[in-house]
Amino acid sequence: MKIVHVAEAFAGGIVMFVKSLVENMPNDEHIIVHGERAHVTRFTDIRKLFARTNARFVRWHSAQRSIKISKDFAAFLQLYRILKRLKKQHQIDAVHLHSSKSGFIGRIVCKLLGINNVIYTPNGAPFLVGTSKVSNYIYRVLERLGSGFGGQVVCCSPSEQAEYEKAGISAITINNGITFDRRSHGSYDASPANKKFCIVTSGRIINQKNPALFNSIARYFEEFQQFEFIWIGDGPERDLLTASNITITGWLPGEEVARLISSANVYVSTANFEGLPYAVLEALALRKPVLLTDSVGNRDLVKSCLNGDLFKNHSEAIVKLLQYFNNSSMLNIMGEFSALHGKESFNVNHTFTKYRHLYAGNHIAMDNYLKPALVNAN
Repeated sequence: MKIVHVAEAFAGGIVMFVKSLVENMPNDEHIIVHGERAHVTRFTDIRKLFARTNARFVRWHSAQRSIKISKDFAAFLQLYRILKRLKKQHQIDAVHLHSSKSGFIGRIVCKLLGINNVIYTPNGAPFLVGTSKVSNYIYRVLERLGSGFGGQVVCCSPSEQAEYEKAGISAITINNGITFDRRSHGSYDASPANKKFCIVTSGRIINQKNPALFNSIARYFEEFQQFEFIWIGDGPERDLLTASNITITGWLPGEEVARLISSANVYVSTANFEGLPYAVLEALALRKPVLLTDSVGNRDLVKSCLNGDLFKNHSEAIVKLLQYFNNSSMLNIMGEFSALHGKESFNVNHTFTKYRHLYAGNHIAMDNYLKPALVNAN
């Protein structure tokens, strides 16, 4: 099959998501139509990740993340020309749209060109992004409008699908997935006499990840020398991380990220919302207990409190971290449950198999198969 991926914000988790699909479908052709967020990751660096894959790239020069009518219209015209050319060359069996801007513009373009096999993966509901009810309302209206142009909405977690259903938008769920079998068996030294009790997180330091909450939690432990906090990554809101016991590493190679997470005691996410975060999936694969905000995307990753806990505010997080510290012998057991839960529910083999069904045009069968999962999850 010939699959065209469209992503205006080709960085972060979307890169990992597309890379995973490409690598696990080696017998299919993948054309990636992309924008660039050079302030996050330069495309030259992203291109190296796909060096040995069956993917080729088409630059979508006018695409940008923010809403600007003139630039969005230019992006619409450019995408129209790109997909029209690919269709004429018989290079399209399916179009997969990644993130909200691609989803909106892409579905209009596909409708005009008569391309019917269209999949849209939001990777985080855009109407949960805004800091005001007005902006969220506008995004919700745009998502409803976009759904009127066709295409199958595919959420990457049951809680994200639930939000789309609440908004009156029909959707199915295919969980994000990673390869679990090749991950190292991360473990930690349970003795606080040998090292500090380490709490780690990973990602861009932006409002969506709520660095202010992470800082509030860390600040409580400043007077306790046994605790340390690590934020792997960087971003425009790093100034919010002022607690003296927080280390900001900046962006690191994947191997170094895995090493730091493996050596930590607990993985924490303070995100306001997620799609289904790859960083937490990696923590599960590395056998880490997880302490996550009770938010969309995060709540799907905690299994009956066996592999971690959810929290609603900094006080609940502090209580849980104290419990973990005082009962550190249980963390290895929780970590084993993390790996088991991840392997059963978020295995990449399940993910790409289900997407390949959609690419082949089996929308109705997939819809009937996947919707019961949401019912069971609730």
